[in-house]
Order: sequence, then structure tokens, then C-alpha cells
Amino acid sequence: MPLHSERDGAGPPIVLLHGFGQTGRCWGPLAPALARLRTVVRLDAPGHGDTGGEGADLPDTAHLMAEAGGPAVYLGYSMGGRMALQLAVDRPDVVEALIVLGATPGIEDSAERAARHAADRALAARIRDGGVPAFVDHWLALPMFAGLPPEGRFEDERRRNSAEGLATSLERAGTGNQAPQWDRLATIAVPTLVVAGEDDERYAAIAARTAAAIGPHATTALVPGAGHSAHLEQPERFTALVLDWLADL
Repeated sequence: MPLHSERDGAGPPIVLLHGFGQTGRCWGPLAPALARLRTVVRLDAPGHGDTGGEGADLPDTAHLMAEAGGPAVYLGYSMGGRMALQLAVDRPDVVEALIVLGATPGIEDSAERAARHAADRALAARIRDGGVPAFVDHWLALPMFAGLPPEGRFEDERRRNSAEGLATSLERAGTGNQAPQWDRLATIAVPTLVVAGEDDERYAAIAARTAAAIGPHATTALVPGAGHSAHLEQPERFTALVLDWLADL
């Protein structure tokens, strides 16, 4: 199952990995800004967008991303950030540098992970029963997305996804089914930028711990005035942060 990709710009490649329920077209102003300097490769994750089909677990997704993106800088948001971290530890041969936003290397506590797995399965059932439009309304009403401006919600694009694609993505690649990668982070030997929105307290703490576990190659940054979707809530600030970091590579 090859991953659908869309490419813009010219220059060294950067591969963008979207969040759950989105598609590769949900990056807002970031993608065209990057395309002025680089070849931007926007992938649709398994079960999403024009890749379609069913979701895949994180190790299989990492293999698919390596085949689709090749050697490049990888930038992942939320689910895409978890996929990017998996790629960095499984396929370091293709990761030239790494940027993750609002992502976790996994839940270490087995009881907490089991509870999250049950919640993911319940949400998958809700998606199958209620359909994608109802899920999109439910998802975007969550407090973590309260800061999204109208142009950053991408409701029509999200509704292109299929119920089975989203449900199986949750069941196979959700945080509850993710093998924790904390003990493998120190193997990441490329420049890494770990980002969170300043108002996203949970993921800001995870970002600091993630960078510390990776070691001297990693730095952290918080985006002022942003929650979980910092690239869409504060696109100018996030884009400037990424462009400045890339320029220093």
C-alpha cells in the first residue's frame, strides 16, 4: 500500500506527516512557505486521504513513509509526530533531521496504556457507527482544538476520510496501541527540534522530556499563544521557528 504524496517547490526535501483525522492538505501556510526553499512532500497516512484503505501500525507506517519520502527532513504533527519518531528509530538511514510537534514517544505505564487503548477502540466504534461528518464535529469540539481559527479547521478536507480508514488507524496506530519508544530515543543522532504550543501544558512537558531523552542533538521550543495545533493556531510564529531552525542546520 504506497502512501499518496503531493509535492511542491524545489530543493532539499522535507516530508510532512499530518495528524489523526487530517490529510496532507491540512498544513495551512506552512507548506507553501517551506516550498519556497525546499521540495515539500505531503504524505497521506494509512487510512487517510487519498492513501485510503485501512490504517497500519506504527512500524509498518514507518516502512511506508521511508519508501515514500526517502532521505529527507521529516516534520510530524501529533499522530504524524509519533510516526516520525518511529521512523527515526526504525529507519535512521532516511532521516536527515527531525521536527516533531505535539507528539509523544508513547505511554510507559501499562495500565494507562491499556485504558487509552480501550478509549481508542471506543472512539473507533463511534466513528464506524456515526460516520465521519459526526466524528469531525465531535473531534473539533474537543478543548484541545479550541484555539483553531476557522481557516485552520479544514472540516471539508477531514470529511474526505473514510470511517473504516480512521477507525482502523486508531486501532492500529493510536497511542494506546503504540509500543513506548522512550528507551530508543537516545539512538536518534540527527538534529531534532521538539515543539509544543506554550498553552499545551501536557505536550510541553512531554516535549522537554523527549528532547532530554534524545540528548545533545535535540532542542525544544514552545510556540507562544498556541495550544496543541501550534502550526495552525500561530502559523507565522511556527513557520518562522521552523525556517530559522532549518537555516541553522
